[in-house]
Amino acid sequence: MLGRRALLAWLGSAGLPAAALEPLLARTAPAHIDPRPYLVSEKLDGVRALWDGQVLRFRSGRTVAAPAWFLAQLPRQALDGELWTARRGFDALSGTVRRTEPVDAEWRRVRFHVFELPNGEGSFEQRVEKLKTLAGGVVVPVEHMRLASNAALRDKLKEVIAAGGEGLMLHRADAPLAAGRSDLLLKLKPHEDAEAVVVGQEPGKGRFAGQLGALELQTPDGIRFKLGTGFSDAQRRNPPPIGATVTYRFRDRTPAGKPRFASFLRMADDF
Repeated sequence: MLGRRALLAWLGSAGLPAAALEPLLARTAPAHIDPRPYLVSEKLDGVRALWDGQVLRFRSGRTVAAPAWFLAQLPRQALDGELWTARRGFDALSGTVRRTEPVDAEWRRVRFHVFELPNGEGSFEQRVEKLKTLAGGVVVPVEHMRLASNAALRDKLKEVIAAGGEGLMLHRADAPLAAGRSDLLLKLKPHEDAEAVVVGQEPGKGRFAGQLGALELQTPDGIRFKLGTGFSDAQRRNPPPIGATVTYRFRDRTPAGKPRFASFLRMADDF
């Protein structure tokens, strides 16, 4: 697996601009945000992938073992997007894309839903228009829309959640290419989620005896807390290992910064 420095070197050798050296990551949208300066899209519960015109990689830099026929349908220019199958389909998708030997029957359901041109020019709105010209085969440009009010945004969020979606993304229409976590890209969901690293495992008791009871996690800010809910039986028998990054869902935070009502969501999608 490539480390961050190696990934930056790889992207740089591909001729991508500095803004493409790492993907743009979203912050959480404030509750009463005015959506008018943004292009809004559904938040796809997929696996983030970067295509440089020759190689498809996860955020970690590891190569995606996609079938040759899938890669042959991607254009020669760089793309940023999500490998995706369907709403509520993340677990099956994760199994498909993690394999070192691709299974054709599984990959036939996968599409590359693209939302950024890492070597594009102009505003995000202009880059979205360019993306539309690349539609075809396994490449699906993510649909964006304009919403006129916070009420309309909330209605759209309810519609997406009711249909089994995860939430909404808001990308500043006038945004230049950017990298890292930024207010130029926001996510809006019924619950917040975040990532943390597994630093310990607590054995279960009672009906969970011999299995995982809870994970001890550490946030990027160094805050440690225990996470004991949200796991399937299979995940308790084979829990995320120490050093793995996981995604958890929570309602809000304590004054000390610990998440309230946190539950396990999944392994992080950067593989």
